[in-house]
Amino acid sequence: QVQLQESGPGLVTSSQTFSLTCTVSGGSITSNTYYWTWIRQSPGKGLEYMGAIVWGGTTYYRPSLKSRTTISRDTSKNQFTLQLRSVTPEDTAVYFCARALTSTVEFDSWGQGTQVTVSS
Repeated sequence: QVQLQESGPGLVTSSQTFSLTCTVSGGSITSNTYYWTWIRQSPGKGLEYMGAIVWGGTTYYRPSLKSRTTISRDTSKNQFTLQLRSVTPEDTAVYFCARALTSTVEFDSWGQGTQVTVSS
């Protein structure tokens, strides 16, 4: 059974950059069956898809975040990473990594989420 675990800083200052890492166990991030995604939920708002990386390393980004976001991976560690630049308090959210089937874009596994708070 696949497990995903997010890690990263809990508190960031405005204008800075933070990175979150998702460590995957029980499944390979080079599998061509899945998208490996980042999703966030800000206080009082719904889930927001941020982007994904697929088995060959191709990345996809939400257009509104594309200029500030980079998703990368370390296949030797079976990890993928989200970098978000020039953050503001509006980027305060719980950040999740999740796996989605490429065939249906159905999310079938989620990390527990990690809170990131951006201070002004």
